[in-house]
Amino acid sequence: MKLHPDASNAYAIQSYGEDGVVVNGLRQSTPLILCAISGPQKWTAQTFEALTQSSFDELLALRPEIVLFGSGSQIKFPSPSLLQGLIKQGIGVETMDNGAACRTFNVLAGEGRRVVIALLPLQPNP
Repeated sequence: MKLHPDASNAYAIQSYGEDGVVVNGLRQSTPLILCAISGPQKWTAQTFEALTQSSFDELLALRPEIVLFGSGSQIKFPSPSLLQGLIKQGIGVETMDNGAACRTFNVLAGEGRRVVIALLPLQPNP
């Protein structure tokens, strides 16, 4: 799905699909962390089954107020124990499918919020 950017200077997701996401014109097809301010980074989490607390603790360095977790093509909720590092810091976490997470990220980033999206691929990389 193609998205239309707003007028802010934040990083934005222009499109998403089975082959990944496009962030400010660059295709990203691996697990991804995206901060509205600092841009895309590779996420060490490779699959939903491989998620650990360390996977989510990686996000703490970005100092988000909210984390959007895109679990792939379907909503899969991680164990609350994996989110403890974020919760202890008062950081909100929302789990969504990737499409909803991408759309929500753009809205919140456009509002100037300190939002981070953590996306797993729709289909695991071979």
